[in-house]
Amino acid sequence: MSNGITSALFVALLALAACDVEAPSPEARPARTLVGAEPPSMRQKVDPARNRTWLLTEAGLFVHDAANPQKTEIVLPGWLWVRPQFACLPDVALGPRGEALVTSNVEATLWKIDPDSLAVSVHRLALDSDLDRDVGFIALAYSPEHGEFFAASASHGSLWRIDPLLRRAQRIPFAGAVGNICELGLRPELLSKLAAGGG
Repeated sequence: MSNGITSALFVALLALAACDVEAPSPEARPARTLVGAEPPSMRQKVDPARNRTWLLTEAGLFVHDAANPQKTEIVLPGWLWVRPQFACLPDVALGPRGEALVTSNVEATLWKIDPDSLAVSVHRLALDSDLDRDVGFIALAYSPEHGEFFAASASHGSLWRIDPLLRRAQRIPFAGAVGNICELGLRPELLSKLAAGGG
């Protein structure tokens, strides 16, 4: 059996056993607000310009504006991720205009949330290599210096450059040591430095 088929079967089995299945469409599940108890946060990003915090939890993405005590769910159509016992966590990052971007840790897809309307768009990235592998991103950071996003994939320890229009991902040759690659999701400044060649 080829590596690509074996890999695809393995991820499919993991998906059935350990991940959240595809989310219902926004029409099928209206946005919720949370008060008090909430699912534990996997990742958190603060947007000081808009005085808001983005929380990526096991239940999905929530946004909390400082002026409002409630947290509003942002429905991510088709969001798929594998639990931490099988892979590093997915990530949430902020773009240059305050947009939030959410990754999957099992597929090369990004969910972008408009900072004003909170509308969600889905961006399936065309990879320039590793087409026979399952590539998901566990860390994502925007580099103002380069005007692009950088991402890390834990499955193969690879670094990626993503164009600003969120259409393509280009693998970056990298010979350095990252250490615990899962920690890159907590250190976006290190991800940008490594991916830009300053490791």
